[in-house]
Amino acid sequence: MSNSFSEIILFQVKPDKLDEFETLVGLIKGEQEELPGCISVKYMKRFYTFDGVENGEPPRQLAKIVKCVKYYLFLEFDTIENCGRANGWFFDHYAKRVMKLLLMPFDINSGYTI
Repeated sequence: MSNSFSEIILFQVKPDKLDEFETLVGLIKGEQEELPGCISVKYMKRFYTFDGVENGEPPRQLAKIVKCVKYYLFLEFDTIENCGRANGWFFDHYAKRVMKLLLMPFDINSGYTI
């Protein structure tokens, strides 16, 4: 097991708030990369799926937005303590602004990186 500690966060963004969310994420990401102990910050917008795709074929693009657009954030830190401080920083500086753009509260999963 690696010594790094990671979080994966799921954001379910309201369809009419996508531009605002992506603009805010651009600002947040730059600041997250500068946090003590940060190894990696990656955001991903889900717009492909493997549903209905033959085994071995590439995923297909989603045809429409049903309720929300899912974004995932992968954060990796050198220690659990630095991850905790970064999490506190996010809640202190951006959580309220982000929450206004979401269908439901974001979901955080964390653990040691394998």
